Amino acid sequence: MIKDQSVTEFLDNLASAASTPGGGSAAAILGAMGAALTSMVCNLTIGKKGYEEVTPELERVLAEAEAVRHQLIDMIQDDVNAFDGVMSAYGMPKDTDEEKAARSAQIQSALKTATAVPLACAKACQQALVLSDPAAQMGNKNVISDAGVAVMAAYAGLMSAALNVYINVGAIKDEEFAEAHASGIAELLGNAAADTDRIYELVKSKL
Repeated sequence: MIKDQSVTEFLDNLASAASTPGGGSAAAILGAMGAALTSMVCNLTIGKKGYEEVTPELERVLAEAEAVRHQLIDMIQDDVNAFDGVMSAYGMPKDTDEEKAARSAQIQSALKTATAVPLACAKACQQALVLSDPAAQMGNKNVISDAGVAVMAAYAGLMSAALNVYINVGAIKDEEFAEAHASGIAELLGNAAADTDRIYELVKSKL
């Protein structure tokens, strides 16, 4: 499993001529890093002197950030599986009309999966982005810069996952499915840039 690889091994594979892992897996890792950094800020704030009043809220944030982090870790492999499914479908035989029809149907099915997976990743990254906000507002000032890194990583993951939705949705013939997923990613992107800038500037103001 990719999640069990060392950082060096993963980056070597990412840089290689192999098509997987690719941008989708990188997006999931970016989101997971954002969630992890939010968790770190929470862990270094909870129970510390002077932060007693915010401890209950940051305990909630910590629990949610950890849930999102583990969700995104699993999505690293999900993206690889989805891409491999598309490549497998394109590799199906197409000599007869029956084979062509079966191949076309499988390609469309695989493309739907390859669209749904990054959309789910984008949702998780957006959650990670939102969770960095209370960490930036209430977190230990000694590690507040990490809340800024958290929001930037989560935003990068969200935008990266969005690209993987866009690249697949255009090839899907099911218009209802395509429109729903395109709308879904547009909704997630919504105020993400403005929220990221706001949180980043909040962190910067505390440095």
